[in-house]
Amino acid sequence: PFTMETGSHASSLFANGGCDEVISCTARGGDGTSEDDIHDKEKRFPRHTAPYDAEPSRRWRLGKRTFDKQYSHIYYTRLNDLRMILRDVVQGHWGCSSRGVCLVEHILRLEEGVRSVVIGTLYKEMALKPSVLDEFAKERTRVKDRLSSFVSDSDTLVLEDETGRCRLTAATGEGTDSMLDVECLATGVVVALLGTLQSGGDFAVEDLCFPDLPVQPPFPAREDDCYVALLSGLVYGQPENNPVALQLLADYLSGHLGSDREQEFESRIVRVIIAGNSVTAFDPEHMEGFQLLHAPGTRQPIELTGPIRELDLLLTQVAASVPVDLMPGGTDPTNFALPQQPMQPCLLPSVGQYATFSSTTNPFECSIGGVRFLGTSGQPIDDLLRVVKSDSILDVMESTLRWRHLSPTAPDTLACYPFHDQDPFIIHTCPHVYFVGNQSAYMTRTVEGRQGQQIRLLSLPSFAQSGTIVLVNLRTLNCHPMSFGCSLARDT
Repeated sequence: PFTMETGSHASSLFANGGCDEVISCTARGGDGTSEDDIHDKEKRFPRHTAPYDAEPSRRWRLGKRTFDKQYSHIYYTRLNDLRMILRDVVQGHWGCSSRGVCLVEHILRLEEGVRSVVIGTLYKEMALKPSVLDEFAKERTRVKDRLSSFVSDSDTLVLEDETGRCRLTAATGEGTDSMLDVECLATGVVVALLGTLQSGGDFAVEDLCFPDLPVQPPFPAREDDCYVALLSGLVYGQPENNPVALQLLADYLSGHLGSDREQEFESRIVRVIIAGNSVTAFDPEHMEGFQLLHAPGTRQPIELTGPIRELDLLLTQVAASVPVDLMPGGTDPTNFALPQQPMQPCLLPSVGQYATFSSTTNPFECSIGGVRFLGTSGQPIDDLLRVVKSDSILDVMESTLRWRHLSPTAPDTLACYPFHDQDPFIIHTCPHVYFVGNQSAYMTRTVEGRQGQQIRLLSLPSFAQSGTIVLVNLRTLNCHPMSFGCSLARDT
């Protein structure tokens, strides 16, 4: 029979373990038990709680959806909202009036040879980026779709606003060190540029600045340690999934795993956030063993009920003990374009009856115990990594904060709803924790802003691939990755 136990590293967390302390949980065969496994079965630990507010996510809830608007509206709205912010940033960054530099309202008002500051939206011309017109050249389209990066040495930048556009070049000359880095910028970023309009119509850039981090709410003071568990990529229905690791996860989050000391720690987990990709993407080649909602041959959408039922069962076990937020992801049964809407209640009938369960949007923002959390299921960062030259997930995450925008490449290379009166992806309030799900590895670091903001960046790996979740301490924002696995001990 299997006996479940926590690994030998677990005690380090209870002894004031620092950030990145790794904990492991394993299941082993055999009949041996440790002293920690013998404890009073009647002892119970009350679940700690923390005030919760998901009102900030309401801006991503779509009511009546209409698709008769042009995508240009979202760019106009984005530019107008961030232009007002950048005007103040420019004065503090360059001090235009004191340096004799003119702040020009629109591109068409730039004067040749006059050193000026202009605000606009970047467009990155990329030869390798797929185009709708390429659908007529099928072979070329297939090659481009297989590319993991669209970055090339021939990429150029263009600045646009309501009045016109101009090509950007790096300023050259003695004593000039241009800050224009084409490889690190992306379409959709609103920026202020310092430079001079050349005779050929190009704008030679000397320096640039971004909207930077918005105002951050005060960090709450706490006396006790409470935790939020973040994970992503359960991917139910994937053949390689480890059912023992998933059950260990459910037992741990619900407080049924380990000794009294460990269960007391588990009771301090006040909330669980699952950042997308909870079920596998539909693959017609691996349909065997799954029940279809519609018989083959019909024109109705085909859905797989098995993985969703298994997800519903796991969420029911967890939500019976601790509140759960479920975000949709790229493989989940909901709309494809951002913002993704909550999964329909009919898909999760069992856990949907619990008041502790919340099906949320992607992106998602909430306050837990006064700590502001903001995150996505990974699509915006994955898309940015295709159009900028960077190997660091955390660097790209920090860039989105400095740009004050969650998904600048939407709607250019990332699908989104055609908003016409707002851009809900603008970051209006600086979070304390900024997380991204379904990434290649667990990574974290702290970012500091000019006004004293401190943000914990958190890259969440896929649980199906890594068996890892992350516990965030609400008192210190320290992160503790925990890994779940299983092994069979041979009889001796």
